[in-house]
Amino acid sequence: MTSVIIVAAGSSRRMGFNKLLAPLGGVPVLRRTLGEFQACPDVHEIIVVGGEEVAAELQLWQSRQPLSKLAAVVPGGAERHLSVWNGLQACSPASQIVAVHDGARPLIHPSQISKCIAAAREHHAVACARPMTETIKRTDASGRITESLDRTGVWVMETPQVFDKTLLVRAYEAVIRDGALVTDEVSAVQHIGTQVLVVENDTPNPKITFPADLAQAERFLD
Repeated sequence: MTSVIIVAAGSSRRMGFNKLLAPLGGVPVLRRTLGEFQACPDVHEIIVVGGEEVAAELQLWQSRQPLSKLAAVVPGGAERHLSVWNGLQACSPASQIVAVHDGARPLIHPSQISKCIAAAREHHAVACARPMTETIKRTDASGRITESLDRTGVWVMETPQVFDKTLLVRAYEAVIRDGALVTDEVSAVQHIGTQVLVVENDTPNPKITFPADLAQAERFLD
């Protein structure tokens, strides 16, 4: 059984409004994200981690167009890793694989989700990612470019990030115990010394962070 934790507990400070509820092609960002996981045949349950505003919207959406795989909505924590931990507690005891996905990445395709899940079954710890193709520079404190950086082997991390459930639970237990701050599941799993394999994504999977990102994402809609 595969569970998906959708992280939807961010504050959207850089956006100025709740980006997850903003319309993207006439459909709220989070609703689009949920629809992609609902459509994936390898996903069996969805847990959303979010605040009261998100929970209220989910209740409304469920009354209109129910998502059969939505199993629970749980509150977020003070930090992202605490939100994911709350989601892990809500996963079914029968769950063997857990995928964690940013609610603000609505352009993920069901085929890519399945690809990541299949890789996790084989390799136990994987992350959706894309190779860095842009030229990378380092600057000093004043903004002057000081050097070019080699982008060989450099990847931009995306989501979903997918793991054996027991491995991810053990990783987050260690993160919480050690008081470590991690920004994604890859960092959490690496904290306990486990390697993570990248699964290349060849379709756009941007994270909605700024208002301009909505207009850019609309260009990628099917």
